[in-house]
Amino acid sequence: GRTDLPRLTVYTSAEAHSSIDKAAIVVGVGTDNIRRIRVDDRFRMDVDALERAIEDDVADGARPLVVAATVGTTSTTSVDPVDKIADVCQRHGVWLHVDAAYAWAAALLPEKRHIITGCERADSIVINPHKWLFTPVDLSVLYCRDRNVLRNAFSLVPEYLRSDDELDQPNLMDYGFQLGRRFRALKLWMVLNYYGVEGIRERIRGHIELAAGFVEWAQRHADFEVMAPAEFSTVCFRLNPSRGNRSPEDIDALNEQLLNAVNATGEAFLSHTRIHDRFTIRCAIGNIRTERTHIEALERLLESTAAGLLA
Repeated sequence: GRTDLPRLTVYTSAEAHSSIDKAAIVVGVGTDNIRRIRVDDRFRMDVDALERAIEDDVADGARPLVVAATVGTTSTTSVDPVDKIADVCQRHGVWLHVDAAYAWAAALLPEKRHIITGCERADSIVINPHKWLFTPVDLSVLYCRDRNVLRNAFSLVPEYLRSDDELDQPNLMDYGFQLGRRFRALKLWMVLNYYGVEGIRERIRGHIELAAGFVEWAQRHADFEVMAPAEFSTVCFRLNPSRGNRSPEDIDALNEQLLNAVNATGEAFLSHTRIHDRFTIRCAIGNIRTERTHIEALERLLESTAAGLLA
């Protein structure tokens, strides 16, 4: 509704979370002004396509508002090339937001530190400790390079909410929509304090190793296939029988039956997505008590359930 601004545009990858769309709706940009940028063969944002989209919108009279890069997409856990995306944002004066909700935890491992290269150049970053830092739902952490930007956007202080120390002690009501909020940070403090950095690293590294073992099982199995690179603790796979002539639609239906049958046992709970428009099952390892015995049990359950469906 602001007549002093041109049309505002938002850029994110085709693999980005729907929260980007919701944010555009909330602030009034609208979904028509979201540009879903194509991805490469590893499901990462195509930086050249991003820059072309920005240039086209500028030429059309629009004002690019924000680029939302992702470190660990929901469907495939892909990592966008944040450093190169930051170059584009710097050239065009666009806000860079990084959605690192899932995979940021892996950067605690020295061997995975490279996944957050370029994130130090972001204007804002969001992390969800309730995804892979063993913290109960709900807990999201927002980092903002300049907190005054948030304060200027959200602060609205009537007389009855004023206090003498409001400049010395930041009041969280000035940094978002909520006036009051729960003490979510206490949950994260307890986890960090109990396990410590090395304890958390040990468990995250263990989850990645469990996922790698599950990938090896799927690749060895004649009737299963891996659908995306598995750099972290989530594996995208599906049943693709080596025998019989089945259409892509039949294989989709077969995998949906497999997913429902496995979940109905109560022994394991899997989710799904679509990759290249094909129904894909996801095994996400994130519980602090998950061990190799649980993954082996899942493998046996998948084999027996699949054998029953194929029979």
